[in-house]
Amino acid sequence: MTDFNPDRRRIITGVAGATLLSILSPFARSAGVDYPFTLGVASGDPLPDGFVIWTRLAPQVMTATGDGGLKKPVEVRWKIASDAAMTRVVRTGQATAQPRFAHSVHIEVGGLQPGRPYWYQFESLGAQSAVGQACTAPLATAMVSARFGFVSCSHWEAGYFSAYRHLAAERPDMVFFLGDYIYEMNVSPTNIQFPRRHATSDPMDLAGYRNRYAQYKTDPDLQALHACAPSIVTWDDHEVQNDYAAQWSQDPNVPVDSFLRRRAAAYQAFYEHMPLRASSLPKGPDMRIYRNLDYGRLARFHVLDGRQYRSEQACIQANGSRRGYVAPSDCPDLSDPKRTMLGWEQEAWLDRSFAESPGQWNVIAQDLLVAPLEQRNLKTQALGHWTDGWDGYAATRERMLASLQRQQTRNPVFWGGDIHSFWTTDLHADAGNPDSAVVATEFVGTSVTSGGPPFDAFNSILG
Repeated sequence: MTDFNPDRRRIITGVAGATLLSILSPFARSAGVDYPFTLGVASGDPLPDGFVIWTRLAPQVMTATGDGGLKKPVEVRWKIASDAAMTRVVRTGQATAQPRFAHSVHIEVGGLQPGRPYWYQFESLGAQSAVGQACTAPLATAMVSARFGFVSCSHWEAGYFSAYRHLAAERPDMVFFLGDYIYEMNVSPTNIQFPRRHATSDPMDLAGYRNRYAQYKTDPDLQALHACAPSIVTWDDHEVQNDYAAQWSQDPNVPVDSFLRRRAAAYQAFYEHMPLRASSLPKGPDMRIYRNLDYGRLARFHVLDGRQYRSEQACIQANGSRRGYVAPSDCPDLSDPKRTMLGWEQEAWLDRSFAESPGQWNVIAQDLLVAPLEQRNLKTQALGHWTDGWDGYAATRERMLASLQRQQTRNPVFWGGDIHSFWTTDLHADAGNPDSAVVATEFVGTSVTSGGPPFDAFNSILG
């Protein structure tokens, strides 16, 4: 897809460092207030008449309580302009950053013109934020072209986020974050020298998850990417815990009620740090993030949640632990139609979204490799499937692809991540039969930093 207007997107020069160069007002200095916009700014989920803008006040990036160093409600002013210099202001407003949401604000701006860029800025505690660039979606009747990017798997300890900086330089119209935005687990001490380390232990409560997001949000390349274009976000597992499934922890010794408390903390921290609408406001351990977004007549984006509603992984062992890779002959539950990856309500919603789509393209933005992937045990030569991925929920995959065919959905394309490597595949009506009809095409992107499999070793175990 190509950019229909090469002047439409402009990166704000130096936006990554703008927070460091901003000058506090005399009032803020006299009050002893540190710079509050340490975590940057972001916009998201554009509509033809508006979008969401986000920031979080955190003069102290990480604290024992995860509150950013603020205890009381704080007033935040915001403005929208039609130029990067912020001289032609078209909307202004004020919001209260509340302690119960870690002093984050999510402003749903409306009343704007469709299909054009806008710039935004916040002011609070006598300081101004960096300027971010957002855009409204084109009208539903507009046939346009655009540039989109997607990313996944950004582990702080595994490297630097230079991929974000390079993507920002590509001037995307929207950026999709497809999961593993943070990593909850710390790398065990080894002889390997990691370029940087998490500053806190594995998060288990709200303060822990707030601090983990805050550390990631200080990265200048991540701030630059968020500031240059709207962000569309979903999650995978590491936003909560590796390989969790709905209410079940990866650790079989953790009771469901205990894990749901951890999930509630993780989901709230996710909301507090992302440019999401109020429709995604968490309710205890539940938070709806699946949704669709239309970009004129060009595309509908079907953004999925592959974690919150899924059945537990197939063929759990007697001690409650997961088996990982299993042979279909040893695990008939892999294809059990009573099991679901997306949950029955989301499956029904997706079928309707396919049916009602006005887009010439239909992009299913989700977290995993959808195509079947057989891997061979080099000792036994047995073929196995990974139970945590789509191969572990074959019936849902079959129903989803059948829905695309039944609804005659135009030009379906799947985007995914998780596997830390690049894949391009055709998705067939019968996943086990490469001669069956091709229903969709899939593009899976590699990780931002997380380690990928060595090609030769990985290639040797493919079925």
